[in-house]
Amino acid sequence: MPIVKRVLLPLVVLIALAALYFWLVLHWSYSSGERAGWVQKLSSKGWVCKTWEGELALVSLPGTTPEKFIFSIWDDAVAQSVTRAMGKRVALHYEEKVGLPGSCFGETRYFVTGVTVSEEIPLATGVVVPNPPAPPAPAASR
Repeated sequence: MPIVKRVLLPLVVLIALAALYFWLVLHWSYSSGERAGWVQKLSSKGWVCKTWEGELALVSLPGTTPEKFIFSIWDDAVAQSVTRAMGKRVALHYEEKVGLPGSCFGETRYFVTGVTVSEEIPLATGVVVPNPPAPPAPAASR
């Protein structure tokens, strides 16, 4: 009986510590914030664990080379919101998770949790261009 306690107890403690570690890194964010730009790529990837992976083109000034913000999305509803906003200037709210092992949780450290479509596109201080409204749906023909 004592040999079972010497083997089983450390194993149970190890499993409990691993579970606590995963709970902690999934529920705690190293940083959070927003990035604004245009979503230029979004796709569902993964052999076993499917996540949404995308790119946001960050443009600080017109005519400059855009910087890319690579991100992952866990929630399908957020991914659909981002898909509907493609082609418009958006602000993506993200959380940075540190310590997640492997790529099963996502290919990046940045996980998008929300999207806001910008109504105006700032070009310079005091100079903005309104974001064009969506075209009306075509009338149904009889």
